[in-house]
Amino acid sequence: MTLTRAPCLVTDPAAFGRVAVLFGGDSSEREVSLNSGRNVLEALRARGIDASGIDGVPALIEALQSRRFDRVFNIMHGSAGENGVVQGLLEAIGVPYTGSRVLGSALTLDKIRTKQVWLSLGLPTPRYERLAVGADVSAAATRLGFPLIIKPSLEGSSVGVSRVFQPVDLAGAVALATRYGRELLMEQLIEGEEYTVAILGGMALPSIRIVPAGEYYDYHAKYISDDTRYVCPGLQGEEESSLRRLALEAFCACGAAGWGRVDVMRDRSGGNWLLEVNTTPGMTSHSLVPKAAAADGISFEELVWRILETSLVEVQQ
Repeated sequence: MTLTRAPCLVTDPAAFGRVAVLFGGDSSEREVSLNSGRNVLEALRARGIDASGIDGVPALIEALQSRRFDRVFNIMHGSAGENGVVQGLLEAIGVPYTGSRVLGSALTLDKIRTKQVWLSLGLPTPRYERLAVGADVSAAATRLGFPLIIKPSLEGSSVGVSRVFQPVDLAGAVALATRYGRELLMEQLIEGEEYTVAILGGMALPSIRIVPAGEYYDYHAKYISDDTRYVCPGLQGEEESSLRRLALEAFCACGAAGWGRVDVMRDRSGGNWLLEVNTTPGMTSHSLVPKAAAADGISFEELVWRILETSLVEVQQ
C-alpha cells in the first residue's frame, strides 16, 4: 500500500507563532507524557519553532490567560489530555491545538463506547461485557467465555490490564482494574499477533507487528524493555493494505482526526480485530508512531512538525 504524501502545509516556523507543548498532568500516564513532551519540545525547537513546555491543565490555563501562546501541541496522555476536557477548554477560548477535536477525543478514550460505534458499523472488534459497579463478574465471564481480558474502560498504556484464563483469577483482575476506574471492560482475548497502525494527516502509515520478549506487550515491554522487536511493515501486499484501510476506517468512524494510532489483534486465521484508538500516542524512544513514520521516510522532527500542522485551521474538523 503506497500513497503519495502531501507536502508540509507551511515551511516557515514563525507561521506557528508561540507554541505551548502540553505534557505531564496527573493521570497514571504522567511519566510517559513527561518523556514524550521533552522529545517533542526538543524536536520543535530544533526546527526553529518558538516552543515552551507546560505541565498540566492549571498551568495551561494560567499561561493562556496571560496570552503567552498562540497554539497548543497536546501530548498529555490520558484523562484530561485525551478525554475532551483540554480540547473543550481550547475550543471555548479559540486557541488552536493538535489532534482530535472534543468528540473524537472523548469517545476514543472510552473503550466501551468506541466498541459500540464500531459494532454499529459492522467493524470487527472482540466480544465484550461492560462491568459496572456491582456487576456479576462471574456471570459476565460465563457469557463471554475464557480466556478473556479485564481492563479499565478509560485508561491507556496497558494500565490495570489483566489476562484471565480461569475463574479463580477473576477477583484479582477486577481488583487491579478498579484501582484505575469504576467502569471496567471485560473482553474476549484474541490469541494471535498484535499490530498497530499510526494515522497521520488522513493517511495510514506502515503497520507494526509487535513481538515482545515476554508473553505479552505490557507496560514494561512498551516503555522499559529494550528486548521488544518491532516489524515494520508488519504485513505485505494486500494483507497490509487491508489492515491499513481497516485502521483508517475505524479511526475516522470515531470522529478522531489529525494523528493517532489504532491497535489491532490478528488471530491465527488471519482475521483482524480492532482493540482501541489512541488520539495522543506516546512520543518516547520506545513509541510506535515515530517507528512507523521512520519506516515511511519521515524523521522524528518532520513528524512533530506535521503533527503541529494539525492545529492549523485548514485541517481542523
